[in-house]
Amino acid sequence: MIFGQGKQPAQVVSILQRLTAEHPDRAVLATRCADDALRACTEEFGGRAQVDPLARTVVVGPWPTAFGRVAVVCAGTSDLPVARECATTVRAHGAETELVADVGVAGLHRLLARLEQIRAADAVVAVAGMEGALPSVLGGLVAAPLVAVPTSVGYGLSMDGTAALLAMLNSCAPGVTVVNVDNGYGAGVAAARIARTIGRLRAGEGAR
Repeated sequence: MIFGQGKQPAQVVSILQRLTAEHPDRAVLATRCADDALRACTEEFGGRAQVDPLARTVVVGPWPTAFGRVAVVCAGTSDLPVARECATTVRAHGAETELVADVGVAGLHRLLARLEQIRAADAVVAVAGMEGALPSVLGGLVAAPLVAVPTSVGYGLSMDGTAALLAMLNSCAPGVTVVNVDNGYGAGVAAARIARTIGRLRAGEGAR
């Protein structure tokens, strides 16, 4: 994985070149890439690069064989950059992913309409800003491991996601695991590890 934030486009391209040369059979992921770095990767790698401008991610190399499935559940459209970063991370780390977007608790019927789809996943990631209530609601509705991601979306004293972070840390739904503000990558890695382990066991390959 390459953390692209703060790196020059040439640096991102150079690191991707080196890692893909050393690991040609693996997907190499770069996150938090600026627009000029995304353009540089597209120019350098062409069709080999899978670029998501909204997530600010670049993937070069073949996706791994997927085991298990993660539902990435996103409260609102404003949370999509973090949710999509998470979904790409899940796929790069060897699990299937399904993005369930715009199901915030302000319109609870939207979440309930997708509940069976979410419950079918081996792990769930809940991405939300504002008051960060989505993980607490989902925590009482799903049995799968749940990772919560607070985002820096909100008015006034949301404090760049601190309000959502504290709400998730103080959730009354037991078993909710929380990562740092806007950390779609960290949540994606955790959820992929869980889902991949479950998927391998289900396939009879054992946990690896």
